[in-house]
Amino acid sequence: WQALSYSEYVGLEAAAASISDFGLGYIPGLLQTLDYARAVAHGAVPRWSPDIVEQSVDARILRQQLLYSERAPRFETAMDESVLHRVVGSPDTMATQLERLVELSQLPHVSIRVIPYSAGALPAGNNKFIILRFAQPTVSDVVFIEGLTEDQYLDDSHDIEVYNVTFRTLRAMAWSDDETRDKMSAMIANYRSAG
Repeated sequence: WQALSYSEYVGLEAAAASISDFGLGYIPGLLQTLDYARAVAHGAVPRWSPDIVEQSVDARILRQQLLYSERAPRFETAMDESVLHRVVGSPDTMATQLERLVELSQLPHVSIRVIPYSAGALPAGNNKFIILRFAQPTVSDVVFIEGLTEDQYLDDSHDIEVYNVTFRTLRAMAWSDDETRDKMSAMIANYRSAG
């Protein structure tokens, strides 16, 4: 594995033909609303200064233009159900965030699936990984792993295959895109009434 700077990751992400994102803790950065992203950044350890929080949020929001570009990659995510229940920011923040997910899930190149608690034990022990695939046959796929103290990426073909199989397994355990959309839509009303 190798260390990967944030700017290097953003460059790889922008060049990817497809992005497969698995996460246990948060909604993927490319799908976050401004308020959700700000609440995530405020929760970072060690604590960030207000300026760093805003820089982080601005960078995250800027990256999201990728999903609306002419060369938008295929984006698919498998998120643990806990992501829908963990109140990041406030109930209103969560309602707005889920509305955004429902909206994004309508895009033809975006697939959002949630793995229900009832699916049982997950085949991935780490909190976050992203598989980036590229259209050029000479460029190998990359697995990005978000760490607590250091991020890394893997480009060994065996490692990539393990992560690809794991991601396909996670997606198979998840609700379908339509079921996920229905669950999120039902939760929006609950968050609005709690706000």
